[in-house]
Amino acid sequence: MKKVGEISDYIAHIRQSDGKIQSVHEHLIGVKGLAARFGSKIEVEHIAGLAGLLHDLGKYSEGFRSYILEAVGNPDHPPKKGSVDHSTAGGKLLYDEFHLNNHSVPERMIAEMVGNVIISHHMGLQDFLTSDMESDYLKRVREKRIEDFLEVKKAFYQTSVSKEDLKDYISKSENEFVAFLKQNITGSRMDKLQLTLMFLTKYIFSCLIDADRTDTRCFEEGTFPCVTTESRKLFEGYYKKLTEYLNKINEDGHSKTAINILREKMSKECDDFAQYPSGIYTLSIPTGGGKTLASLRYALKHAIKHKKDRIIYVVPYTTIIEQNAEDVKRILNDHENIIEHHSNVIEHDDYDNNRYGRDKALKLAKDNWDAPIIFTTMVQFLNTFYSSGTRNVRRLHNLSHAVIVFDEVQSVPIKCISLFNEALNFLKNVCHSSILLCTATQPALDFVEKSIDSIDGEIIQDLDQVVDAFKRVEIIDKTSNHGWNTEDLSRFVFEQVNDLSNVLVILNTKTVVRKLFNQLKENNPDLLIYHLSTSMCAAHRKDILSDVREALDKGERVVCLSTQLIEAGVDVSFNCVVRSLAGLDSIAQAAGRCNRHGEHAIRNVYIINHNEENLDYLKTIKIGAGITHKILLDRKSGHGINDILSPKALELYFQNYYHELKSELDYHVPALKNTLYELLNSNEIYKCGYKHKTGKPFPLLLHTSIKTAAKYFNVIDNNTTSLLVPYKEGADIIAEFNEDLSIQDFSVLLKQSQQYTVNIYERELNELSKNNNIVYLRDGKILVLRENAYDLDFGVNIEGDGKMETHFI
Repeated sequence: MKKVGEISDYIAHIRQSDGKIQSVHEHLIGVKGLAARFGSKIEVEHIAGLAGLLHDLGKYSEGFRSYILEAVGNPDHPPKKGSVDHSTAGGKLLYDEFHLNNHSVPERMIAEMVGNVIISHHMGLQDFLTSDMESDYLKRVREKRIEDFLEVKKAFYQTSVSKEDLKDYISKSENEFVAFLKQNITGSRMDKLQLTLMFLTKYIFSCLIDADRTDTRCFEEGTFPCVTTESRKLFEGYYKKLTEYLNKINEDGHSKTAINILREKMSKECDDFAQYPSGIYTLSIPTGGGKTLASLRYALKHAIKHKKDRIIYVVPYTTIIEQNAEDVKRILNDHENIIEHHSNVIEHDDYDNNRYGRDKALKLAKDNWDAPIIFTTMVQFLNTFYSSGTRNVRRLHNLSHAVIVFDEVQSVPIKCISLFNEALNFLKNVCHSSILLCTATQPALDFVEKSIDSIDGEIIQDLDQVVDAFKRVEIIDKTSNHGWNTEDLSRFVFEQVNDLSNVLVILNTKTVVRKLFNQLKENNPDLLIYHLSTSMCAAHRKDILSDVREALDKGERVVCLSTQLIEAGVDVSFNCVVRSLAGLDSIAQAAGRCNRHGEHAIRNVYIINHNEENLDYLKTIKIGAGITHKILLDRKSGHGINDILSPKALELYFQNYYHELKSELDYHVPALKNTLYELLNSNEIYKCGYKHKTGKPFPLLLHTSIKTAAKYFNVIDNNTTSLLVPYKEGADIIAEFNEDLSIQDFSVLLKQSQQYTVNIYERELNELSKNNNIVYLRDGKILVLRENAYDLDFGVNIEGDGKMETHFI
């Protein structure tokens, strides 16, 4: 490589530390190789490699060479970001030479798909057809003028690949594409051609983004792209450790209770089932049945037998990540290869990897799920498929050849059901991944219109008998005509504590939880009262749960108050649970926190209706509560299902729930008068609109509105922003973000900081900003909360008068 001042080649990057140059040719060939390797996992090696080969074609220009030299030579006043367009040229070359002049349908589709990937690799995929009946893609590849385009092509053909070699490469891509269509567009999926090709486009995009950033990061660090840790050997070691751990538990004489014997039987069923081919399976172990370790046993054995690259656990709440990941790390004795991905500390990726300065690390930090075992959230999983920009989609190709375990799968947001099902179909049919849908309350995902193609089996045999054997609670309907207020509930909780020593109360809104907390504190100052909230960072909630468990183990009088975040997967057991009326799945999950290990014969779970809860903005909870109330009334009348926690009752509930919300399953967007599912599939409304507007049929074979769909996609209804909070070690992490960091150190710090982030709504962010309680680091990319706006009882304190017993900054 050359140093600045000895330049005789076109420049892709200039290393910040020593001024060494990476030529465009070196970068294109490097990215091509990595992208092809990622694409080969689903037999599209040449299609992905094509994107890598052409993505920075526009850097073969004098304009870009002048731009990059000026950026390095004048870092205090660099040229305007994006002033030289280097990402359009590759897409334009494909359009001009392989789309026009009656090329074959597969060649034209490849030109459109890969061309969109190339023009979008700094901003996120563009619309083939917009809501204005235009095309972002065509504006770039057909209409945008590139002054030195002929010189760019000439330099490329002379330096990197000849015209004949490119045609040969396209021909190989075409063969791959035809094979892909034959395998994946058949029968019932014929009407989902556009949707399937949208997923393939995103997969190729993922290959390019990860390859581009990996190659650039390795050049910056002076290293070579490392081959992923050999997962098979790790998995074999893990499986041996897990088996030894389980055998030790089962040999313990104290473990031979009826429930533990049943747990052992179900765990063995998971082990035996791992031999079957990859597919979509359900695992309906009752709450408290040892689901985490049983599913891990299946995942490890299946990954070994069927040569999977990684195991990914997807859970609804970060609370479960903290607990489950820690258990798995401890049992497998590995804290290095098992990672947790809670949220993006840096939410936006509108920074460019050609920007020179210390924050280049923001773009290149490794965050691609390239690890043997990953714990992440449903939000992160769905963002990987459907969100805007480039940061999230980078991970998508690493979902292939994986075992993906969805823990508490009933928590998929109602508006995302169809999109979730189609993502699973793609992972199974195209990506060769095996899917495990785990929950005690299976949500009947095959009941909806856009369903999972097929659920290939349930692992647990004799499920009805298993559920009966696991019965540990009685559901007591305490709802009343007038409902309960906070004062009534406070008295009732205190009565239960006096009788039973400990109580868990789960309510639907943070407001009433806080009000009950203050009421109980005021009336019972000596009582141990704990509060859990999504307003707390993961590390904070972990500490509170640890304190709660310790108090329970000591037999102290304890009350724990929480929203629904405690329901799914948190291993804690109370003598009594009080649950505010909600969906039957939530009530079943709440019941799983009562008498969890069968310590007593039967304990009570009380259902109340809190009249101070405002559910007007919580539509799905409100509808779920209404359906549950009807099931409770039917039971009371003697005409309904007596055991409302039975599989039959839950199936009835979900069928009614999905029917009630049928119009929302496809992610309806009122502002567009359309659904995201429609935008990503047939998109007939926009196609007809284009023909009406222009008098001509739409000229492209692909017509999905990927950018528009991403713009409106949010797993959570309200946009949230991640805040780094000064809880304990969070303060040290905040201080480190102020320092100059290498890309590697920055990557490590990003992972550490996930334990100390809180997602807040836009209204809360505005209020905190107005009161000067937000600090902006790294050019505003990282948001930090001031100490006075964090509270040890409640977490983020909007008013800015939080109480911290210990100074953490």
